[in-house]
Amino acid sequence: MGIELPMISSVVARLPDQTIQLAAFGGVVFPLALLVEAPVIMMLAASTALSTNAEAYQVLKRFMMRTALVMTLLHVAFAFTPLYDLVLVPLLDMPEEVIEPARMGFMLMLPWTWAIADRRFHQGVLIRFGQRSAVAVGTGVRLITTIFVLFVGWMIQIEGALLAGAALSVSTISEAIYARIRVRPVLHGALLENPINSRVVRGRALWKFYIPLAMTPFLQLAMQPIGAAGIDRMPNAVTSLAIWAPLSGLVFFCRSPGVGYNEVVIGYCTRPESRRALRRFAWMMGGAFSGLLALLSLPWIAQIWFGEIIGLKPKLVELGLTNIWIALPIPLMTFLQSYYQGVIVNAHRTRFITESVAIYALVTLVVIVVGVWSSPPHGITVVMVATTLGNLAQTAWLWLRCTSHGLEQQRSNTQNE
Repeated sequence: MGIELPMISSVVARLPDQTIQLAAFGGVVFPLALLVEAPVIMMLAASTALSTNAEAYQVLKRFMMRTALVMTLLHVAFAFTPLYDLVLVPLLDMPEEVIEPARMGFMLMLPWTWAIADRRFHQGVLIRFGQRSAVAVGTGVRLITTIFVLFVGWMIQIEGALLAGAALSVSTISEAIYARIRVRPVLHGALLENPINSRVVRGRALWKFYIPLAMTPFLQLAMQPIGAAGIDRMPNAVTSLAIWAPLSGLVFFCRSPGVGYNEVVIGYCTRPESRRALRRFAWMMGGAFSGLLALLSLPWIAQIWFGEIIGLKPKLVELGLTNIWIALPIPLMTFLQSYYQGVIVNAHRTRFITESVAIYALVTLVVIVVGVWSSPPHGITVVMVATTLGNLAQTAWLWLRCTSHGLEQQRSNTQNE
């Protein structure tokens, strides 16, 4: 998945109105779509942890469908009604030339939230019952679909923001369909063989478990439109918005293995000796991917990435070169966050995760506000500094909560229910 956003940015950069279309997609469409789908992102972790038998699966599936419906209706309200002009345009202080391309791109992202909820829910079941390879194959299906849609859009030369929205929506739908197909043998086999037992989480207990998980990506991804709103209030807004997607794509490419590590920890951290190995692996792999990002930030390599591979204009390439190094700690922090979050989910102390993301949001917001007040030459620098400091603060809080409550020594989540 980490290669998807750079690939989309590369194609958009080779279509007409490169700067405006990249600004519309990276500064408006993608941040807003992420915010709308934020409450369903943790369906993967919830399904991995809770889909222990057929009854638990059905309870969580109904919960997933209702949540996805609510968020999809919210997307409809802001994309297809006057709320876009009345709320989003002034709230984000969108540059005039970005408003309409962003509106159309956001409209095409409508199926995204429901497809992600369905996909992640069923992928959690696959992971729970040892079908991890199916998740990887599904990502391949998604990537192939993205390439196909981008190729067709490039051939007919449609607007970049529209093409980006269409590529994300169609590819995610294809991956959700594949996940549904692959999960059928599990639903009719291993899931039915597991007995109905007291581990079915429903009602208030389910809400108590999931709401802190849902608030985690919501608070984290809320910083995307807040960052866009901050950039729009700083000098050279369109330029900063245009480089945001290519820059974020490169960072996500290096941190994406750490994002997936969360489900690995949930699946294997039931024994203290396993947790020691998982913690060492997080430090080792996180350091390796931060090292990879450091390598990619070397001027001559970054010049090739932003200029030749992504296809940005020299002004945007220079802006990317001067900001990529700020994000070097993020891959390591992502692995460590996934480790501590996995331990916390296993202990059913999900409130600690929400606390950590609230710390992240607070630090990020303070830095962005200071940036707007100080008015630097480019807002993207402020956003990158804010994101990095926020990640450092979030990781520190997760570590503090785990160590102060002895969660790494707990043998099972039943001790903490």
